[in-house]
Amino acid sequence: MILAGPRQCPDQAGLLGLVAGVDEAGRGCLAGPVVAGAVILPRDYHLPGLTDSKALTAVKREHLAQAIKAQALSWALGFSWPREIEDLNILQASLLAMARAVTALACVPDHILVDGNQPLPLFITQQSIVGGDILCPCISAASIVAKTFRDALMIGLDKRYPGYGFAKHKGYATQRHQKALRTLGPCVAHRYSFRGVTGSHQERKLCLPNI
Repeated sequence: MILAGPRQCPDQAGLLGLVAGVDEAGRGCLAGPVVAGAVILPRDYHLPGLTDSKALTAVKREHLAQAIKAQALSWALGFSWPREIEDLNILQASLLAMARAVTALACVPDHILVDGNQPLPLFITQQSIVGGDILCPCISAASIVAKTFRDALMIGLDKRYPGYGFAKHKGYATQRHQKALRTLGPCVAHRYSFRGVTGSHQERKLCLPNI
């Protein structure tokens, strides 16, 4: 059964069995993978300040990520890398990454609560919730686990591919990132099919100096 698009979180006490929250990070970036998190919280978790990862400072996110991993009945990550994103499109790649996170859980969930308005390609009872990363604690937890891991990964990619500023902007289309793309062109960590990744560098190479 799939229910899509509500704007409130269901009462998890009314859902029998294990409930997994699922969310992704990096969907709107020009570089790096989409990283999805799936988290099954116990009924009696204690995570003060738990909310959408984007509403937290990096320090608070990291603190909560460690607490989530310590208290969760199970947590897992799923990925979709740039070449797959280009092959599938960003929506389908994000849904696939989230499905991979769910299937990587040590416990098979009875229900899935997914941030957004799209169902996952899984035969598990699920509910898509618009704004779920704010409304549902288990989705908030998944967003934090995904975001902290992806940020750390992008810091690592910054060392492998210097000059783009991945450690700062984490692959988003900031002015610094776009300037680096115009100067250096894309690296293999970039999503070549995304607008602004290859076009500006190619156009620059076709222009004569000072024209």
